[in-house]
Amino acid sequence: MFYSRYSVLPANSNARLLRHNIDITKGYPERFASEKIPFYLDEAIKIRNEELPYIVRGKNADPEKKTLLSAAREVIDLTKHIGTEIVGLQLSDLNEQQLDELALLIAERTVVFFKNQDLSPQKQLEIGKFYGIPEVHAQVPFVPGFPGVTVLWPDHQIWEGRKANFKNPGGASRWHTDLVHETQPSGITHLHNDEIPSTGGDTIWSSGYGAYEKLSPAFQEFLEGKKAVFTSAHTYVDRNNPLSGPKHIEREHLIVRTHPVTGWKSLFVNRAMTKEIVGLEPEESKIILEYLYDVYEKSLDIQVRFKWQPTKHGLGTSALWDNRISQHNAVWDYEGQEPRHGTRVSSLAEVPFFDPNSQSRRESLENKE
Repeated sequence: MFYSRYSVLPANSNARLLRHNIDITKGYPERFASEKIPFYLDEAIKIRNEELPYIVRGKNADPEKKTLLSAAREVIDLTKHIGTEIVGLQLSDLNEQQLDELALLIAERTVVFFKNQDLSPQKQLEIGKFYGIPEVHAQVPFVPGFPGVTVLWPDHQIWEGRKANFKNPGGASRWHTDLVHETQPSGITHLHNDEIPSTGGDTIWSSGYGAYEKLSPAFQEFLEGKKAVFTSAHTYVDRNNPLSGPKHIEREHLIVRTHPVTGWKSLFVNRAMTKEIVGLEPEESKIILEYLYDVYEKSLDIQVRFKWQPTKHGLGTSALWDNRISQHNAVWDYEGQEPRHGTRVSSLAEVPFFDPNSQSRRESLENKE
């Protein structure tokens, strides 16, 4: 079994990497050399500062998703509004037509789960490239040889200095949306967990469609067209004022956005990385954002809580979700007493936009009846 400079790589994770010919003999996970990591804020902002080509997947897929769903043994909607589990399919076997239909299903159901997966990091990256531009982050660890495949290993983060305890778990154990500071924030994120605590370690997702629909028509109208300032998780140094403290990348995006596949409106804010609403006084912005966060976080009927445990030993579980229409929160109730390890590919999507002719999910579905 491989030992990192911190501890033992979990057994199932180790077996998966070796089975798929990942070379971990030089260390795991891999990081970029220090000279490749931006130090100054202006350097970090320049990364992906220009709009890149993006192909919208799922937009022209079969609305009934027959090729994908007919191949499954079972399709289970976990709640009324969010979360679907597909049983009996291997993600690594899906063709492009099925992946396109899966993109539509994710756009409709927010997050889709696949248990008992034997998935290589290489194939995970290939799927990520189909869905967009795999994000490569200079400051996060990745699978050796594959910078677009991020390693999510809480023990490793703690060994590197993350402070975590029952009262303040930190890390991903807070409501957030991935990569909102990007010019083109992430669309579909694919997390494959290959080592999971025997009890606990669930993840909760909340629907941006549902959060928008919870608001009054007058409040919806007030928010439409307004922008917020979104910040990066990592910090940098201001070249012109290096003693002013750590600085985040900041970018403005719309608070209400239209999903390019469904055409449905979604509320796009999150407590972890939304700084302020542009054009409002600080106290006005704070009060409104706190209310919007609460709608996302406290509305149980627009959430799904998922248990990752596969039913077959040695296999993993994948979740693919759409960050344009969701927040998520990794529950750290197992408190590091058992290992948890996974690999993630986040595909960057379009620059957020709002179509004034778009509808809410409920309006759209009611009009089709």
